[in-house]
Amino acid sequence: MDAAMLQKIINGDKEAFRNFYNQQIDKALRVAILITKNRELAKEATQETFIRVYKNLSSFDSSRPFEPWFYRILTNECNRILKKESKTTHLPDYAEAELKDTSISTKDFSELDEAIQSLSDLYRIPIVLKYLKGFSEKDISVALETNLNTIKSRLHKGRALLKDYLIELEDRGKKHV
Repeated sequence: MDAAMLQKIINGDKEAFRNFYNQQIDKALRVAILITKNRELAKEATQETFIRVYKNLSSFDSSRPFEPWFYRILTNECNRILKKESKTTHLPDYAEAELKDTSISTKDFSELDEAIQSLSDLYRIPIVLKYLKGFSEKDISVALETNLNTIKSRLHKGRALLKDYLIELEDRGKKHV
């Protein structure tokens, strides 16, 4: 988001916030689905995030990047909603939309999605922010309020777990052929 648009939003320009919402809603929803593993919970978290962002714009430090602040609120909102819910189900609703932008096959995407969903939140959330949202490790650190070295370690471990899971999936597939 450019500085002029951010300033308009901070100054209470509702049209600027509406434009921001329209630009960001799909991206935020995809991240929330990956975190919550449930489309309805993700919708709730995303809506609550935009409400909280709007209400708390006055507390935003404009000397810092906006996107990590926004995704920290989204992540916290997802975690708050997950704590309320005792049972979650995996619904890869974002799969179809993501496939339109890539050349990855449906089968490969499904396997990658399965591998990502197999990770615990500790590893899945940094992986999603890095590879789906394109965040830098520093921005992930800010968004998750976690030490930068811890984020680097979780990304490294998360990639290793993904690799192991995908190799195991491939080996299982070869045994069935």
